[in-house]
Amino acid sequence: MLDASDIRLLMLHFLAQSPAHGYELIKSVEELSKGEYSPSPGIIYPNLTLLEETDAISVVDAQASRKAYSLNKAGSEILAESSEQIASLIQRLSSMAVLVNNRNIPDVEKSIHNLRSALNLRLSQENISQASLDKVIAAMNEAAEKIASS
Repeated sequence: MLDASDIRLLMLHFLAQSPAHGYELIKSVEELSKGEYSPSPGIIYPNLTLLEETDAISVVDAQASRKAYSLNKAGSEILAESSEQIASLIQRLSSMAVLVNNRNIPDVEKSIHNLRSALNLRLSQENISQASLDKVIAAMNEAAEKIASS
């Protein structure tokens, strides 16, 4: 979904708003996408360490049991240089939130379920002929085109 450099920019973006712990940064990204994307601790914490090592962020209180980070001058400079990329990332994650809302419309949910059920039922049969597979593929491609152009 997002690569490490995207995650770092998002973390800097959120840290520009207020100091935060790694878990709070995960939740901020998750909230932006309405739960559709949640970065793992395995990507967040190593990137926090990298940002700290490059002096983009610093630990607020080294004695605290949980490290909270704040933005440094170098981090602010990275943000200023990357404003368009950050806007694009935020737009991408926000559009996922719209997707969640629209996908939860009852008639849309029912249609997705019906298509998935029909496809699974058909593809779970043994010895499907190539002609049948061709029809299934053509039907899915046609549906995709109609949806895209609607």
